[in-house]
Amino acid sequence: MKVDIKLVLGLLVFLGCVIAVQIYYGWDRVLAPWLTVAPGALLTTLILTFISYALRSLRVYDYFHIQLRGRFMLCFKLTLQHNLLNNLLPMRTGEISFPVLMARYFDVSATTSVPVLFWFRLMDLHALVAIALLAVGDAWLAQNYLLPVTLLWLLLPLAAYLAHNGLARKFASASHGIKKYLAKILTSLPQTPREFWRAWLWTWINWLVKLGVFAWVFQLFAPVSWSVAGLAAIAGDITSVLPFHGVAGAGTYEAGIVAALLPFNIAPEIALAAAVNLHLFLLGSTLLGGLVAVFLPGRVPAPRDKT
Repeated sequence: MKVDIKLVLGLLVFLGCVIAVQIYYGWDRVLAPWLTVAPGALLTTLILTFISYALRSLRVYDYFHIQLRGRFMLCFKLTLQHNLLNNLLPMRTGEISFPVLMARYFDVSATTSVPVLFWFRLMDLHALVAIALLAVGDAWLAQNYLLPVTLLWLLLPLAAYLAHNGLARKFASASHGIKKYLAKILTSLPQTPREFWRAWLWTWINWLVKLGVFAWVFQLFAPVSWSVAGLAAIAGDITSVLPFHGVAGAGTYEAGIVAALLPFNIAPEIALAAAVNLHLFLLGSTLLGGLVAVFLPGRVPAPRDKT
């Protein structure tokens, strides 16, 4: 029987996280702060998290406005299901669900949806790094070089869009072979400045809301500033791109947060306890979203144009 090394490593990381929390902090002490969290604060964070899911859905709905027109709730269902699989399955394998669900619900082929998903992920990574630079700059005001670095980083999506336009024109006349395939992929990406800026705007709005909520949740369990809490939320999210991680991200999520906060003199045991509770909030909201998706309507026919 063939053994999946990554799965074994993931299980080991998960078990290591469980043991480490017990040794360095104690699970009873880690979970105890939940008893002091105000119900109103918890409800508000959950509502804002679902708003971030809706914003993520709006980015997809707006980008595929022709194919998805009039079926936003089905798009929201797709987003919740995609998010559930992404957060629970290892090594980003949950991403495969996006083209599968787009084909099932909206008849959008993988050659169209996969390049767009890749583009979305590049914008997500860009926004995360940019916000991280701003957070670090707020915490380390003496690092003056961060300002030009941040400005250059902010220009990267525009440079990528302009480069994409040049390649699209180069392959536009291709009639066969790999060039024709590349031309089809490039036509799935933003074709106009309006499409580019709208997708970029939805990306930033979504991440500002999501990271703001997660930073707030982190602060419920650790006495840190907003910038440090935001950096913790970013570090946890970025760990999802690692070659391997624990079951549902357990272990690597927490390790990423603890490592990111070491330069800020946050005690590792405090950072670990807050990271575990933030991760529990993430998984709880993810599972709740998956439950909500069950009750949303399934495949709905596209509305016909009135003639």
